[in-house]
Amino acid sequence: MNKQTQVLIGTILILAAAFSRLIPHPMNFAPITAIALFGGMYFDKRVAPVLPLAALIISDYFLGMYSGIIWVYSAFLLVTFLGMAASNKKSVGLIAGSTVAGSVLFFVVTNFGVWQSGSLYPMTMSGFTACYVAAIPFFRNALVGDLFYVTVLFSAYEFAVKMFPSPEAHNA
Repeated sequence: MNKQTQVLIGTILILAAAFSRLIPHPMNFAPITAIALFGGMYFDKRVAPVLPLAALIISDYFLGMYSGIIWVYSAFLLVTFLGMAASNKKSVGLIAGSTVAGSVLFFVVTNFGVWQSGSLYPMTMSGFTACYVAAIPFFRNALVGDLFYVTVLFSAYEFAVKMFPSPEAHNA
């Protein structure tokens, strides 16, 4: 993907993801994980982390800041790095597995942040367990949303590549 195409697609993804967080939607059913994974797999490694972070910053400007924001942003950066690690071996199975791994990673990191804050759950093993158990319904929506958005995003991109091959592909 050339630099101009990356900028155009990146800008569209950032704005679409930010907008999707501002409109009514089921809790945790958002495209940020898909964009982080896609960016890691297809974009230049210096640009990829910008995609989910920019979408979050723009939408959080309107939604407001919240405690635990560092855990959310960190989790999406880790998902981006997961995409980077898988970028040389793209396959349907690897993308599906990376999506599930990204959803689990987000669940583990952000809920650890909730527990670690000490404001909702006691800093005990039972508090730790209660925190993760209480988050399970949110995980279901996140996983379904991640699988949906990854399917749409990756399929649309691969379809576009086949329908509109780049000039570089003709010269190869």
